[in-house]
Amino acid sequence: MFKEILIRMIQGKRTFKYPKGPAPVLPGKFKGRPYIDSALCDVNCNSCSDACPVDAINSQTKTIDLGNCLFCNDCTDACHSKAIVFTKDYRLSVRDRNDLIIHPEQKEIELAKELNQQMKRIFGRSLTLRQVSAGGCGACEADVNVLGTIGWDLGRFGIKFAASPRHADGLLVTGPVTKNMELALKKTYDAIPEPKIVIVVGACAISGGLYKDHPQANKGVESIIPVDLFIPGCPPNPLTILDGLLRLLGRV
Repeated sequence: MFKEILIRMIQGKRTFKYPKGPAPVLPGKFKGRPYIDSALCDVNCNSCSDACPVDAINSQTKTIDLGNCLFCNDCTDACHSKAIVFTKDYRLSVRDRNDLIIHPEQKEIELAKELNQQMKRIFGRSLTLRQVSAGGCGACEADVNVLGTIGWDLGRFGIKFAASPRHADGLLVTGPVTKNMELALKKTYDAIPEPKIVIVVGACAISGGLYKDHPQANKGVESIIPVDLFIPGCPPNPLTILDGLLRLLGRV
């Protein structure tokens, strides 16, 4: 036991200071909010929209729907003029689904606003969530779990997960909501006492992602239950998820 205590003393503090301190360093391959340079974009060229596997890019308006976007490189690889780039901006969470539509030359998005005064008074200091994997591949679920590790320590913000929806304040949903999970999701939502909130993480939970047109999958959670916070990505980085949660609670 004393050996373990000594090791911990030598290691020191390992939890990121964010949001009071700088954000943790993101990997070099990290892709954040996309940006379209209108000066370089050929409006008559549809290479990017043709290459997109989920139709996230509108060929007419050249807007990008972050709710569909898989943050792959297909559009950037197909763009001969290099008009599309992915920035390092990890701040992507919004309260309104329409705010995930990125227009050319748009440098900022309407980031998530905090809960209203009454809801913040209830959940602002302690928020318990029931996580539901509604047919997800496991990637979004893994990045949500990362927030519970020593580096992130989600519990220091008063946010934790419960095994029962009856002990929760809201839902955190991942996955496209397959037909087999639709009823389970509804029952879980109904079991949570009022007032409650719903947070969706990842492209699948927002729009259906790769499975949005599949007959055995729904086009995201919002088609079934109301949503209070959208966190896009495939999967979103743990920092993006944490930023969204803290914005909802008015901590950023």
